[in-house]
Amino acid sequence: MQGRDWLVTGDGKLQACKSARAWDLLRENYRLYRFLTEVEDVLNNVDDESSRLPELRMLVRRLIVNSYWVNSQYLEPSPKAGESVLLLYDELGFPLTVQTVTFAPGTFSTIHNHGTWGIVAVLKGQEKNTFWRRNPSPDAQNKIEKTGEVNLSPGDIISFTPDAIHCVQAVGDEPTVTFNIYGETDPKERFEFDPVAHIAKKF
Repeated sequence: MQGRDWLVTGDGKLQACKSARAWDLLRENYRLYRFLTEVEDVLNNVDDESSRLPELRMLVRRLIVNSYWVNSQYLEPSPKAGESVLLLYDELGFPLTVQTVTFAPGTFSTIHNHGTWGIVAVLKGQEKNTFWRRNPSPDAQNKIEKTGEVNLSPGDIISFTPDAIHCVQAVGDEPTVTFNIYGETDPKERFEFDPVAHIAKKF
């Protein structure tokens, strides 16, 4: 499942990144607990966690290459909402969100940022990411404009800086399953955007 690595920044630019080769990442008995420990080690005593996204992407790729368990942990999409979220690790005081997300075909998210760094790896299906950037004007401080899009397939990994704005849509005729890890969200900096009314509201 060799894929591509991407980075999206607050200016809406999509950057192709160097991707570790899957065969260089093979490990015996590489489990979620080891991944989480290594992520904590990478982030320990770092002021700007986003600066460590290359190392974190590599750890995510190592996890999905080696862990059948992680690849098999997902829920069927909710018939009503079109999506389901399965939290993979939850401990009081643990600052990261680690989960799988399933989207039914055609389901799409709101336009949003995360208020923290994030990494998403596609496990199954196809996902279209559309990117935006802020483009304020005197009469619309929260105006945004579309800057591009990319279709992701199994094995692709995309990462985001805290101010990156995007929306996602499951494309194709099967559900999309992703592995997602996010840093600690700053609720004052996480927004949902309306590109027509030029509104940004807390998300």
